[in-house]
Amino acid sequence: MPLPRLYAHPFSSYCQKVLLALYEQEAPFEYRHLESPGAMDELTRLWPMKRFPLLHDGERTVIEATCIIEYLQQRHPDRPQLIPDDPDMALEIRQLDRFFDNYVSTPQQKIVFDQLRPADRRDGHGVEEARAMLDTSYRWLEQHMAGRTWAAGDAFSLADCGAAPFLFYADWTHPIPAACTNVRAYRARLLALPSMIRAVDEARPYRQYFPLGAPDRD
Repeated sequence: MPLPRLYAHPFSSYCQKVLLALYEQEAPFEYRHLESPGAMDELTRLWPMKRFPLLHDGERTVIEATCIIEYLQQRHPDRPQLIPDDPDMALEIRQLDRFFDNYVSTPQQKIVFDQLRPADRRDGHGVEEARAMLDTSYRWLEQHMAGRTWAAGDAFSLADCGAAPFLFYADWTHPIPAACTNVRAYRARLLALPSMIRAVDEARPYRQYFPLGAPDRD
């Protein structure tokens, strides 16, 4: 039976989110690198929005990183579970997943994408709002992570899959303040995971794509 096929680019934070789940679960898959010949054309035929990551498994096409991770959990119930059966804990994890998507990744990408615009079409006010949102998110997360190892409970989860790449790039874009010691320590723990080390190393050749200039660290 053919393996599930993941259409992804290693430098994409949302692709890294899914790759972390796959690596943590040691789930088999075919990696369709989107700079490989024909891969983007295949993706476009499956999903005309041309957004990634995308998982194609037999007759099933799954879009969006969180949905792909949920699908992988259904497909591999015998592997490490990133969303527990307990409904209250599962709700907390999904809520934190949305926090990292909406209040860390979204403003971070707003700043980066604005840099890609022509200079006369940039949105200075929007960038200021995005930086302010990241500051607020860092302060909230600083309190949330007090006494915690992972975002929800004692186990690595879906929420951490998003936190790892989003905080990775957020700190490049709008540095986490030195006073946010819990957030900085959490980011360091995430980057020390073998699965995240692998994802970061796979993305390392593409650092020139970062329009703000990738820092000489991490």
